[in-house]
Amino acid sequence: MKIKEVWGFLSILTVLVSVSSAGVLGQGDMKHKTLYDRLGGKDAISAVVDQFVGHVAADKRINGFFAKTASDPERLKTFKMNLVNQICEASGGPCKYTGKDMKSAHMGMGISGSEFDALVEDLVGALDKFTVGAHEKDQLLGALGPMKSDIVEKR
Repeated sequence: MKIKEVWGFLSILTVLVSVSSAGVLGQGDMKHKTLYDRLGGKDAISAVVDQFVGHVAADKRINGFFAKTASDPERLKTFKMNLVNQICEASGGPCKYTGKDMKSAHMGMGISGSEFDALVEDLVGALDKFTVGAHEKDQLLGALGPMKSDIVEKR
């Protein structure tokens, strides 16, 4: 083969490899999406938070902790925004949570392990309402779970 023919063959081979791997590479990108993207972004997280806050407000096991916040529209708006930003940041999104750290925010509230678990149940209920996948749900709960030690005061 002449050098010109070799270069032509290599050029065609390069194009074929590029075209044939494009689908595979695209699939790989899907697997590497952030949890934030797989949850549906900020709008989807906001919808889940609205549902979650509704579940908490109706949950007699824990709604007393949120009575003051629920009764003040401005405070409730800030609370929801903080939750959205916290979930957004924890899931790899572009948001920044700027609220208090969990230990300071919950100090003196006397939250028990069972009350924390009730809150998690309400979050799972909201995630289920929007049919969030099991893998994404597990990842999100895994990202938020370490906060339990900063929130729970009564074992």
